[in-house]
Amino acid sequence: MNGQGVDGGKAKPTLVVGGSGKTGRRVAEKLSAAGYAVRLGSRQADPSFDWEREAGWAQVLDGVGAAYVAYYPDLAAPGAPGKIRAFVELALEMGVKRIVLLSGRGEEEARQCERALTESRADWTILRCSWFAQNFSEGYMIDGVLSGVLALPAGPVGEPFVDCDDIADAAVAALTEEGHVGRLYELTGPRLLTFREAADEIADALGRPVQFDHVPVADYAAAMREQQIPEETARLVTYLFDTVLDGRNAHIADGVQRALGRPPRDFRDYARATAASGVWNAPVTAGPA
Repeated sequence: MNGQGVDGGKAKPTLVVGGSGKTGRRVAEKLSAAGYAVRLGSRQADPSFDWEREAGWAQVLDGVGAAYVAYYPDLAAPGAPGKIRAFVELALEMGVKRIVLLSGRGEEEARQCERALTESRADWTILRCSWFAQNFSEGYMIDGVLSGVLALPAGPVGEPFVDCDDIADAAVAALTEEGHVGRLYELTGPRLLTFREAADEIADALGRPVQFDHVPVADYAAAMREQQIPEETARLVTYLFDTVLDGRNAHIADGVQRALGRPPRDFRDYARATAASGVWNAPVTAGPA
């Protein structure tokens, strides 16, 4: 890592939008460990950042040198392209030049968000990612692992699950090193796994069964609504399982190697490390979403 970084060295903080999320938390921790000042962009931070409260963005961006942007709940959500464009325009007005965007594979809405950045004057980098391995341990799928029955509307299509630490390492490199501006890195794991195969690998790491049950998308969405999950979230999850997992992303990419000069972390290594951490030994406390 370049010890002086970019955009004025370490003098100005880097804004991490989504700083409490799976990737944002890791980006913030890695930047801090390397001696960079960090400003968290989340509703819990002070000043707080909320994608639905544009009036508060300027206060969060004030004095920032660079930004990592992870949109909640997903770039596929309605209205995301417009919000990303507005954020980029304001960031540039306030002198924030380097912007790294977390994007998703196979999502037309995400492509629109990417264009909002690439068509701007920003020194941009895009991290276009496959499904996170950590969805099984830090997201809504953890409950299935804990209960021993992973019931999901996922068919026999392979997905190259990417490790969030690889994403964070790529983001930190793009924020602090030269050579990443204008680059789009498609980040995946090193091999394809169906969700059933992923469940089997988690079971092997845990030393106990984790059964995979296929659930029709409509039934899964109905169950979410019965648990009073917000309609927007139910629609988004349905879209991700029913549309994005149609085979369009069933191939690996070399983004981790290109960004970091090393191979991506394998899902088996993630499963073993997570099993050893004990996080999959906790009691079930919530529903599927």
